[in-house]
Amino acid sequence: MIELQRRYFRCPSGCGGVFPLDERLGIDGYVSWSAQRLLSLAAASWSYDQAAERLQEFCGLRVSDTTIRAVAQEHGERMRRWQQREPAACVAFRQAEGEAEFATDGTSVNTTQGWREMRVGVFAKRRRGKPQTVARWEERDLPAPTARVAFAGLVRAESFGGQWRQWAGRLGLQQTRELTVLADGARWIWKQVDRHLPGAQGVLDIYHASAHLHQTAAVLHGEQTRETQRWADHRRRSLLQDGAAGLLSILAQERKALRSPRHRASLDALCDYLQPHVEHTPYRERLNHGQTIGSGIVEGACKTVIGRRLKQTGARWRIRRVERMAGLCCVLYGNQWESYWSRKAA
Repeated sequence: MIELQRRYFRCPSGCGGVFPLDERLGIDGYVSWSAQRLLSLAAASWSYDQAAERLQEFCGLRVSDTTIRAVAQEHGERMRRWQQREPAACVAFRQAEGEAEFATDGTSVNTTQGWREMRVGVFAKRRRGKPQTVARWEERDLPAPTARVAFAGLVRAESFGGQWRQWAGRLGLQQTRELTVLADGARWIWKQVDRHLPGAQGVLDIYHASAHLHQTAAVLHGEQTRETQRWADHRRRSLLQDGAAGLLSILAQERKALRSPRHRASLDALCDYLQPHVEHTPYRERLNHGQTIGSGIVEGACKTVIGRRLKQTGARWRIRRVERMAGLCCVLYGNQWESYWSRKAA
């Protein structure tokens, strides 16, 4: 451990005092800029008490969980403002190569006002991969995003959807028809897409669609039977090949042969799920062009970044604090972490 002593100068008229050496050392308050970065990273990864323990173990840095919380909360708020106001926050995304995608979803977090939905949005750019056939769609090697920007908030669907067009503009996406939107079948999402991202190519997440197929198959043929798997696989193949329109035609014919009210109700529920997405299932074309057909990028944000930090056992957040922590996690998940912290060096 290195101990430094520095002079303190006090204003004779009582206006306060200052440590002149702090500016040269990069100390903001009583924690240096580099240490603030480290504390923020730890806070976005673990609970505050765990962060304190692991910082001491990893690098011998002794700091209280209270200090970690104060630093992380401060930078979480700063990051939210920086994302929304500073042009430098969007430079890397604007310069990145690839086609623009947008994915959105929500995850529930426990707050002092009860469980609330944290809505998450991710803009990304991705190069096209190699063409793939429907029969081998799961074997495709999709390129990783060249850039991504994430944001989140405890807001109503209308308020969150209203932010999308503003985000697109800041990121240089002036023509929404050049944007692909990937999401599950949640109605609030597609309603907001129609309102705020007109002309964008919508894509129903294939994995959520597959889950609905398996649910219906289990009702029709029982849980975990060979016929259940066969039915689900064949119907998914039809969905990938001919889209929702083609599958709906097959399901309509199949329904005529059903006698069980329970079976018919299950098939009707599947049709109700697919019907609004006839235009959102161009899977064969996108596979042929090497494009993604899943919303995994936002699933990852909700589960492994936002959810893992905000939904820890026993966690119960104040609204203001959970949104600040979400801002911290979003900058870390996106490609903006280095840009944010490099401002001080500049």
